[in-house]
Amino acid sequence: MGEYNKKNKKSKSQRKKSLRNKKIFLVVELLVLLVLIGAVAVKWVTGKFAMINHQDLDQSKLITADEANNGNTYADPELAEQINALTADGEGEDLSGIDMIALVGLDTRETEEEDISYNSDTMIIAVINHDEKTIKLISLYRDTYLNVGDDYYQKANAAYNQGGPEQFLTMLNLNLDLNITEYASVDFQAVTDTVDCLGGVDVEVTREEIIAINQYCGEGAQVTGYAQNDLMIPSEEDLPDEETMTVHLDPAQALAYARIRKLTGNDFRRTARQRMLIQKMMEQTKSAGIGTLNNILNRVLPQVTTNLDAARIISLAKAVLSYEITDQTGFPFEHYDDEGDLTGLNCVVPVTLETNVIELHQFITGTDSYQPSMTVQEYSAYIENETGLDDTCIPEYSEDGQLPQTRVAQGLNADGTAKTSSSTSETEEDYEEEDYYEEDYYDEEW
Repeated sequence: MGEYNKKNKKSKSQRKKSLRNKKIFLVVELLVLLVLIGAVAVKWVTGKFAMINHQDLDQSKLITADEANNGNTYADPELAEQINALTADGEGEDLSGIDMIALVGLDTRETEEEDISYNSDTMIIAVINHDEKTIKLISLYRDTYLNVGDDYYQKANAAYNQGGPEQFLTMLNLNLDLNITEYASVDFQAVTDTVDCLGGVDVEVTREEIIAINQYCGEGAQVTGYAQNDLMIPSEEDLPDEETMTVHLDPAQALAYARIRKLTGNDFRRTARQRMLIQKMMEQTKSAGIGTLNNILNRVLPQVTTNLDAARIISLAKAVLSYEITDQTGFPFEHYDDEGDLTGLNCVVPVTLETNVIELHQFITGTDSYQPSMTVQEYSAYIENETGLDDTCIPEYSEDGQLPQTRVAQGLNADGTAKTSSSTSETEEDYEEEDYYEEDYYDEEW
C-alpha cells in the first residue's frame, strides 16, 4: 500500500504538471488566436480604408504659418510644439497634443460648365485634443473676406475653386496662423448615405426650420436619389418661434436642414446647423452596431477624398470614437456684413482680422499667450485700409451662428441678447419682414 501511495503521489504531481502545461498551452493558443483575430481585423479595416480616394498634395503649393513666418508663428515655443503634435512610438502611434484637420463640403452637382472646379461651401476645422480627449469644431463662414492667395482678397470659398486643397489649406494657414496639412472632402451624397445607414438622425428644430425643410428638401432628394417626405408642421400655438421640438430626419430632410440659409442668422446659422448635424451623426455612430458601421464604410468611404493614409486614419478613428465634441463656433467672431459698399462684394468682413485670430487661438488652446504673426498683421492691415473698419469699429454684437434653442438654453433671448425683466420672445411681427417661401430662401449651395 505504501508503494502504491508513493506512486499515487507521483502520479498526482505528474498530473498537476501536465495540467499546468495544458493551461500554458491553452493560454498560448488563446494569445495566438487573439493575434490572428487582430491581424484579420486590421486587414479588414485597412481594406475598408483602401476604398477612400487618396490624394497626395503638392507640397510646393502648400504653405503653413510657420513656414511663412520662419517658424515664429507662436511666441511660446511650448505652445508651438503642442499645435499639430503627433508623437509615434516603436509599436504604433501615441496620439498627444492637438491635431487640426480641415473638413470640406463640396458642391459637386452636375453643371453645363466644362472643366469645373468645385466650391468649398462648407469649411470646418476639427480641433482634436488628444490629451483632453475632446473635439472642437470651427466653421469658417464661406463669405469671409480674406486673402485667398497671391494677395487676392475675395470670399474664402474661392480658394478651393481656384487652387484646390493646397490653396484652400494655405488660405486657412496664412489668414488664421495655423499649420494644417491634412484635409478630407465629401459631397452631398456622403451626407445622405450616412444618415440613411444610421436609419435617420434626431435633431431639435424650430417651426420655421420645419417649414424650410419641407419647402426645399425636394432638390436634395432629386440630386441624391432619396425620397422626399414632408414633416408635419405644428401650429404656432403648439410650437412658438423660440421653441424647438425633436424630429427624426430622413436623408433628404437632413441634407435640407444642413443647407438652410435664409432664415434668421443667414449663413451663420447654416454653419451651426451643419455642426449640429455632424455632432448628432457622431453620437449615433458611437452606439451603432458592427453591421451599421460596415454599411457606412462600404457606402461612404468611396466618396471621401483625403491626403491621410490608411494607418493615420485608423489611429485617429480609434481615438476619436471615444472623444466628445465639447465646443463649436464660427469664424470670424466679430464681423461686418458688407453688401458691396466697402469691398464690392456681398461678404463678411472680419473686424479686425488680427483681433479675431487672437480670439480663435484662445478658443483652440485655452491660453492667452498667442501673438499674431507678421503675416496676419499684414493681411489685417490691408482689410482695415480697404474697408475702413479698424479696431475702433468692432461691433458690440455680431451674429455668432448659435441656434436659437442653444441661446434660450443658455438663458439668453433667441437673438443672443441678455434677458431682462421686460424681455419678451420674438413675435410673429419679427418674422414678417422676410418671406420664407421665396426661391432664394433656400441656399442653392451648401
